[in-house]
This record gives sequence, structure tokens and C-alpha cells, in this order.
Amino acid sequence: MDIEENFKRVYTGSEVNVQYLQELFEKENISSRVRNDFDSGLRAGFGGGLPGQVLLFADSEHFEKARKIVEETFPEENEKE
Repeated sequence: MDIEENFKRVYTGSEVNVQYLQELFEKENISSRVRNDFDSGLRAGFGGGLPGQVLLFADSEHFEKARKIVEETFPEENEKE
């Protein structure tokens, strides 16, 4: 199963921020997945992704609720978009 099938990317940022958001999602019963391309590349023996940039995916069913949590938690990051 490909992660994009049932999950949508809701945030990209530091591992610490992603872990914090996952805790908030869990309290709201929102399933999430993390993808760290840089870490995966290092483990496989080649580079990939950017250091410190972790992707957070929320299940498609609760995507809007997850996006709202991200916007409320990190409003300064949403101003860039």
C-alpha cells in the first residue's frame, strides 16, 4: 500500500514539530504517518531529501481537521503559503 493512497501530506517540518503534531492528532483520533526521506537515504547508503525536513501525512478522512490543527499550532508557518 502506498502512503498517498489513504493519507495526504499535511505538514513538512522538523522532526520535533512532527512528533508534537502527531501527539495532537492522536488526541483527536486522527491517524498519521511520517516519512523522512533524508533518514531513509542514509540508512540505504545514499543521500535523499533534506536534513531536518520530515513529511507528516494525515488520513484522508480527517485531513481538514488535521490541517486546522497544524494551522492553529504553527500559524507563523502558514503565513508563508
